[in-house]
Amino acid sequence: MSDTIKTLTDATFQEVVKSSELPILVDFWAEWCGPCKQIAPILEELAAEQSDKFVIGKLDVDVNVATATQYNVMSIPTLLLFKDGEIVARLVGAKPKGALLQEITQNL
Repeated sequence: MSDTIKTLTDATFQEVVKSSELPILVDFWAEWCGPCKQIAPILEELAAEQSDKFVIGKLDVDVNVATATQYNVMSIPTLLLFKDGEIVARLVGAKPKGALLQEITQNL
């Protein structure tokens, strides 16, 4: 994972999301998930290209079950966009870069 993407855990999630000055897109993923691996390079690109508009974080649902359960993550990848600590968008499943960016930016 690159330096531009924050690794989140059950212990750090609330603090990072609530203290983020920019909106934060959290990728709920797992190592064994094919679609998660499919969108990982897209998220890396977006993290580098859009760093002035939003931040990207990743939370491994196998290791951080409490947070995944708290946000009702039933399938992965699930991307939650938080603005001022509140969810403003929920994107489920792998999408092409253009579609993903469009859904994110319309909710910023």
